[in-house]
Amino acid sequence: MTAHPSGLVTEAFEAQRDRLRAVAYRVLGSHADAEDVVQEAWMRLVRQDAATIGNLAGWLTTVVGRISLDLLRARRVHPEIAYEQEFANLVVIPDDDPAPDEQAALADSVGLALLVVLDSLTPSERLAFVLHDMFAVPFHEIGRILGKSTAATKMIASRARRKVHATDRPAGSGREHREVVRAFGAAARSGDFEALLRVLDPNVELTVDTSDGVVVTLGATKVASGARMFSGEVARQRPVLVNGIPGHMSWRPDGTPLSLIAFTVTEGRITGIHIVVDPARLASIHLPAET
Repeated sequence: MTAHPSGLVTEAFEAQRDRLRAVAYRVLGSHADAEDVVQEAWMRLVRQDAATIGNLAGWLTTVVGRISLDLLRARRVHPEIAYEQEFANLVVIPDDDPAPDEQAALADSVGLALLVVLDSLTPSERLAFVLHDMFAVPFHEIGRILGKSTAATKMIASRARRKVHATDRPAGSGREHREVVRAFGAAARSGDFEALLRVLDPNVELTVDTSDGVVVTLGATKVASGARMFSGEVARQRPVLVNGIPGHMSWRPDGTPLSLIAFTVTEGRITGIHIVVDPARLASIHLPAET
């Protein structure tokens, strides 16, 4: 028989809901998945004898952590899920001095830029980093979720922290990053193969989201050879920030969106290029207007 929590337990859960949603979102990078995880945690609480729970906040955090970890591991089996989720959460704003009403959107883009970095971690690393470094969950509690000792959990979190710090970069990427992106655009338009190689990291990864699926190209030579895709039938381009990193939005002569491109720049070279050309994807993203 399904148990029904008392009004006090329901009230206590609602008091924790925002925090639980924040935990799940940081771990998963998806508002929709975070809502589903919190709802599943509530359903598990309904089936649990509340009298056996000594620390409701800790119990709920553990449950949310375990459900989120299972979802992260499922993404490793089906990586297209993680890719689709990344693009479902894009925040795109004009790359100029933000107006006051754009400050909140810029703050969101900075948070999403961190989520992109977190995607480079293993599920265990990501969970340990988020729970400990962002929400101050003790290592022994995280260890119970991971099935690891406290010492092993500390090592996992430390490894995750080193990876995050190694790939961390300022929001907006600064003048130097923009200059690298402009240099790439000029080289692509002129067909200067050598100039392209100078701004591309040897191991650059190009990901193109098309209506037929995701296409990934690895290596500077291949990316430079296909750079003609960056200078097609374009009426206007506008510099934008995509999840806090530089890029640009392009429109066709008839005013319909053509593409959204974001560049990851590390130590003066482009290490990643993400392009969205799928009309359905472009339509699902809140994009700045053509100017």
